[in-house]
Amino acid sequence: MDAEVIAIGDELTTGERLDTNSRWISKRLELLGLRVVRHTTVPDTLEDGVAAFREAAGRAGVIVATGGLGPTADDLTRDVLAAASGEPLEFVPEAFEAITALFTRRGRAMPERNRVQAMLPAGGRMIPNPEGTAPGIDLDLPGPAEFSARVFSLPGVPSEMHRMWAESVEPAIIGMLPGGGTIRFGVLKCFGAGESDIEAMLPDLVRRGRDPLVGITAHEATITLRIAARGADEATCLAKIAPVERTIRECLGNLVFGSGDDELEDAAVAACRQAGMTVATVEQATHGQVAMLLAGADARSGGRVFLGGSLVPCGAVLEPVAAAEACRATSGADLGLAVGPVEANEEGRSVTIALATPGKTFTIGHLLGGGGAVRLSRAAKTAIDCLRRGAP
Repeated sequence: MDAEVIAIGDELTTGERLDTNSRWISKRLELLGLRVVRHTTVPDTLEDGVAAFREAAGRAGVIVATGGLGPTADDLTRDVLAAASGEPLEFVPEAFEAITALFTRRGRAMPERNRVQAMLPAGGRMIPNPEGTAPGIDLDLPGPAEFSARVFSLPGVPSEMHRMWAESVEPAIIGMLPGGGTIRFGVLKCFGAGESDIEAMLPDLVRRGRDPLVGITAHEATITLRIAARGADEATCLAKIAPVERTIRECLGNLVFGSGDDELEDAAVAACRQAGMTVATVEQATHGQVAMLLAGADARSGGRVFLGGSLVPCGAVLEPVAAAEACRATSGADLGLAVGPVEANEEGRSVTIALATPGKTFTIGHLLGGGGAVRLSRAAKTAIDCLRRGAP
């Protein structure tokens, strides 16, 4: 089955805001086995919106749209869907009750303008929104030559859209697929190799049409492998996921640092805790990001691993090995982790990361890539990964 994603809003067509929703939705549709044939971005006008939905209904069986469901005059998605389907807008008491209940929980009076959010095209089904005032719309939209599409229209606020997807849209789409059943996901997190390198290390796992389907995404050098399995029930799905996870771990080895919601700093703190080691940091190039991430992970796991971090004063330069060893000695930690300073060489700008242990000090080089905050985040993660791999 083919799908199309429509993003609605002047702020998107003008470039004022980046459309991250379409990317997020497309990846989930692919994991469900649907082929996304097009992304469309339209402004907040009735004519452009109607044309976009009517054209999409001639190409795709599933249309997922975001944006334009707010209470203001430029929120026209309800009107667009009514015009595209040829049905009038109707007041839906259930939607109105949900909106008023949300205002009551927040201790606020509901403005009269929000009443418009309870208007849905006739024949449309409300998609509950537990996080906001904009109910979604589930609508069958006729297309040319008896072709029809099912439209899922969601708010543009990511936190609202994500929950509505998980609780309502994804189960509905699964119910449309041949065989029905259910879908379950397994997630493995990796660090230390690029996205294309990891894909090359997983022969035949990351390809379309596979069951389970393995998707791969990258964010600031963390690689996420998402395994999607469909089956008659949860047990069937998990039975499909388990051997794929084993294969991935066998192929990638120590590149895999965790699963689910694990972060790299959680794995580093866990490695230190298992070894009975404490750690302190000193940073010249990463603006305290290493200390911040380790402190957060340590707090989540009960504390007593991270003893603190320090920043070298602006303009001062310390040799990384000496900095790591001094950090370890002065803090009383078992491990001292130092980052920086930034150095220029033939390949570009780089930093040296040093890890001082009771028996030896290790160093690795990291070439700074990306821009601004991304560059620093990657450097900080590389230092944390050094701790994860190097903790005795």
